[in-house]
Amino acid sequence: MKMPELTQDQVMEILDKCYNEAVNGLAKSKNCVDLASEYLNRYPNTEIAVKTMINNQIAMCTTSGFLTSLGGLITLPVALPANLVSVWYMQIRMIGTIAVMYGFDPLDDSVRTLVYLCLTGTSMSKICRDAGVQFGNKLTLSFVKKIPGSLLTKINQKVGFRFITRAGTTGIVNLTKLVPLVGGVVGGAFDFAGTRVIANKAIKVFGYGKLD
Repeated sequence: MKMPELTQDQVMEILDKCYNEAVNGLAKSKNCVDLASEYLNRYPNTEIAVKTMINNQIAMCTTSGFLTSLGGLITLPVALPANLVSVWYMQIRMIGTIAVMYGFDPLDDSVRTLVYLCLTGTSMSKICRDAGVQFGNKLTLSFVKKIPGSLLTKINQKVGFRFITRAGTTGIVNLTKLVPLVGGVVGGAFDFAGTRVIANKAIKVFGYGKLD
């Protein structure tokens, strides 16, 4: 099956769509606020709640047809395989839930940007500098919260660019990296290791304020 080529703008549209669905919720999936409340009310402390939520979300994605059914509910600007869409949505919702569990508002633009930065699994400091954000030797959570909206938009755009590979003068998405899957996009297997790395990064950012 030939994968469609995506532009950087289309990548951002997909990111924003998945984020909005994660905050508002899908018909077969709780939004990140409700999911956070469920685990915080069930477990004695935030750390246990967060780790249990992550384990359960990853386990849920092994259910036959679960990812595909979610993808069918997300309307995107371009046609993508349902399992690819669902993996990205699940990862974004997981990061957003972690943020909420540590007391952050997912409707805050700076939180959205931090979720996107966690999703890349790469250096936050480098992406921010590439976007023209000037800071000292270390990027801090309090600093990101004060970044104006215009600069947050530029950071988001750089995040989109991280998912782009250059082919001559045309920017296209390398879909095998866009939504990493064990064994490639055809098999549709959920990327356990990659998702856990993303989750641990989100814990460091929202739980401990550690941005790299």
